[in-house]
Amino acid sequence: MGVTILQPFPIPENKTGPIIIDYLTKRLLALGAVQTGGFLVDCETYYSNPPTGNSKLIHQLHNSEHPTSVFSILDTGTKQIPLVADSLFDLLILKMQPAYSSKKQTKIESKGPRFELGDFVIKLGNVTMAGISFKGILVEVEYRPCVIASNCWDLIREFMQGFMGPNVPTQIPSYFTAQSQSPPVTHPKQNEVYQPMDTVQQYLEHFSNYRKQTNAPVATSR
Repeated sequence: MGVTILQPFPIPENKTGPIIIDYLTKRLLALGAVQTGGFLVDCETYYSNPPTGNSKLIHQLHNSEHPTSVFSILDTGTKQIPLVADSLFDLLILKMQPAYSSKKQTKIESKGPRFELGDFVIKLGNVTMAGISFKGILVEVEYRPCVIASNCWDLIREFMQGFMGPNVPTQIPSYFTAQSQSPPVTHPKQNEVYQPMDTVQQYLEHFSNYRKQTNAPVATSR
């Protein structure tokens, strides 16, 4: 796999999620992209019991691009510890109850069509929580020939502007430049070899922001 950039797409007033997906789909098809099925990334969060001020969280994510893997991130409040396991981890975490329990109404997912255009893979995600509450649109773009984000950000940004217009920032997303203090990071992720966990952690970052929204941007019906 190559470098993946995840970017929210703003929802204009009086527009719905499906309308935006249709709009972006038409832009991609006009550029020559070919739809190659669909995709799904989901996230369920488990909370340590009993809840305290020092509660730990386990974020469990699945990515249809890696169907045999389960991605888990232990959040201690001061640092995040990533883990990649096989599908048996889904059964293991169920056996960890009641030490950890989930809140079903906070399960969140990004789902939609998948496209390919040359060396690019594009995914248009309709983000919903608890299966019904619309939260927004996430656009995922992967540039497969490159594995160092700083080497291909300008190319990815130019490509994204071709169908997203001015909604693409000029600077690489903060995920790639943020400095972690525990443990300290001397080289930002933009200069490291890109891994599948980097895609998952970007999704978790955006999912966490969407969960904080008190109201959905718009309804999902046309």
